[in-house]
Amino acid sequence: MEKKEKAPVLRFKDTNGKDYPAWEQRELKDVAEIVGGGTPSTSVPAYWNGSIDWYSPTEIGQENFAKGSKRKISNEGLNNSSAKLLPAHKTILFTSRATIGEAAILEREGATNQGFQSIVTKEGVDVYFLYSYKHHLKKQALIKASGSTFLEISKNEVEGLHVPVPSGEEQAKIGSFFKLVDKAITLHQRE
Repeated sequence: MEKKEKAPVLRFKDTNGKDYPAWEQRELKDVAEIVGGGTPSTSVPAYWNGSIDWYSPTEIGQENFAKGSKRKISNEGLNNSSAKLLPAHKTILFTSRATIGEAAILEREGATNQGFQSIVTKEGVDVYFLYSYKHHLKKQALIKASGSTFLEISKNEVEGLHVPVPSGEEQAKIGSFFKLVDKAITLHQRE
C-alpha cells in the first residue's frame, strides 16, 4: 500500500455491499499495548520448571502460532522477574533483539524473556489482521534498531511503528482471509 493510498485497491464490502471507511495510518501504541519480557534468576531452582510457557527469540519465526515453549517458569519465577503473563489469542510475540521482527501469535498464555517487545492487541483489534503486517513492522523495526553488540529496538520505538488500520469489521474479514490462506499453504507444504 502506497503512503498516499487510504486503503488497498481490493477490499471487502460491508453487509450492504458498500466499501468500508478509509483506512487510517496509526502508531502501534494506538491499537496495542507493547509489553517487554524478563528472565527469572537462574540460580533459584524454584523459579524454573513450572507450568508457564517462557519463550526466547530462537523459538519464534518458523510457525504462525506459538503453541508451547521449550522452557517453563513457575508462578514464583514470574512474580520475581520482569516477565509478564501475556494473554492468548490477543498477543503477537515480536522479537526485539539480535533477530528483530520475528513474530508468532500466542496460542496459550505465556511469558517471554527480554528479547521481546510483544504486541497485545487492544479491544476491537483483530490479532490475525495485525499479525498479517509482521513483515511491514519488521522492516520498520530494522530501520529503527540500534546497538553496538547486537541490534535492538526499544519499547518506545516499537510503539511508534506505523500500521494502516481499517474498521474492526473489515479487520476481522482480512484476518480470517489470511488465516485461511496460511492454513492452505501449511497443508500444501505437508503434502
